[in-house]
Amino acid sequence: MKKLLIALMLVTIALAGCQPENTKSAGGSEVKLITLNPGHFNAALVQNIMYSGVNPAVHVYAPEVADVNDHLNWIERFNTRANNPTDWVEVTYRGDDYLEKMISDRAGNVVVISGNNANKIDTINRSIRAGFHVLADQPMVISPDQFRQLTRSFQDAQWRRLLLYEMTPERYEITTMLQKELSQIEPVFGQLQTGTLDNPAVAQESVHHFLSNITGIPIKRPVQFFDPNQQGEGLANRSAHLIDLIQWGCFPEQIIRHKKDIKMLNARRWTTPMTHEQYSKVTQCVGYPKFLIPYVEDGKLAVYSNGEMNYTIKGIHAKVSVTWDYQAPEGTGDTHYSVMRGTRSSLIIRQGAAENYKRTLYVEAVPGSRIDNAIHRAVYKTLQQNYPGVMMQRIDEKKWKITIPDKYRVGHEAHFAQAMKQYLQCLKIGKLPKWEVPNMIAKYYTTTE
Repeated sequence: MKKLLIALMLVTIALAGCQPENTKSAGGSEVKLITLNPGHFNAALVQNIMYSGVNPAVHVYAPEVADVNDHLNWIERFNTRANNPTDWVEVTYRGDDYLEKMISDRAGNVVVISGNNANKIDTINRSIRAGFHVLADQPMVISPDQFRQLTRSFQDAQWRRLLLYEMTPERYEITTMLQKELSQIEPVFGQLQTGTLDNPAVAQESVHHFLSNITGIPIKRPVQFFDPNQQGEGLANRSAHLIDLIQWGCFPEQIIRHKKDIKMLNARRWTTPMTHEQYSKVTQCVGYPKFLIPYVEDGKLAVYSNGEMNYTIKGIHAKVSVTWDYQAPEGTGDTHYSVMRGTRSSLIIRQGAAENYKRTLYVEAVPGSRIDNAIHRAVYKTLQQNYPGVMMQRIDEKKWKITIPDKYRVGHEAHFAQAMKQYLQCLKIGKLPKWEVPNMIAKYYTTTE
């Protein structure tokens, strides 16, 4: 027995010695950002503002590709804009050994990863094993094999006391936040219905466009954006945001167990055809690379960007739909539709022509339900505590529109900064909410299933 105890002590000491040095960013110490191979403007958007406790010097490690210049141009725009300019200092290393160089330099403690989804999980794993915290954009994975790697990454991060997290900008859109809050007020919403396959209790549908702009600047899409093996199809990519909203809005702070709580019912996909002229306009490239040739049909690029899935989550029927068109008709824009059906009312976000393509939240009472007094109290005594100026407008006997001051409509770009602030707060206390990791796993189980 004495020999066994000594052996156990030696194993414990050995394991302790193998624990990597935690790059301390909890407890108020300074955060030093590293941007790794930025292939999407999401990496730049987290630097849309400056943050207290974050060093202004950001080290960028990447191969010698045009995406790096695009990223640096975004940061330069932020630094030189007239209103609230930032003060970032980008220190850039370019070379094929960029990942090894990042690990050996250890110039920061938080790695920001965005871009090519084919190898994103590999860079996440390498960064975690090297002892860095990681903030990645969505999606983190796009295939079942990658999903299995992601679950191991979360286990590895937990063992090393590191925070692996992702950008969740959609959570900070004002209509989404108010929809969630109203769903928690029982006299207004009641309980979430179960729904059916044909009439789901919760749905998230979005329509986006390849030719668009951000902060007034036309978006340049990288060529890999149109390759399903690198970007992921619509259901593996954009749906990650929509599934996150369903989990976060319908089951706040509840742990979702993917094997027990998620059941896929059906799914389908279809393509968006793009002419070579359209492709060249959004990528600023002439000619298709070899990896896109298999998707060219009759001179047009068939982009697998669209999909729809129906599934149940904790017994609730849910639907997710993602559509990408080339360009929005003149005077229109992206659209978003979201519905949560309760036993007393439905909470619906619309963004169509009737709303002037601005996200608008409606409350619609179910037949036989009277919520007049309840909705009045909810808006003027509950919502206004956190959102002064929010009001309601009666449309008819059973329908109300929630009117929202423009000060809360900060725009999609600003939502990345809000998501970054949340991550920095988690770094400060040294942990994520206990439901975040299992729910991220549940989300990517759904997108890859």
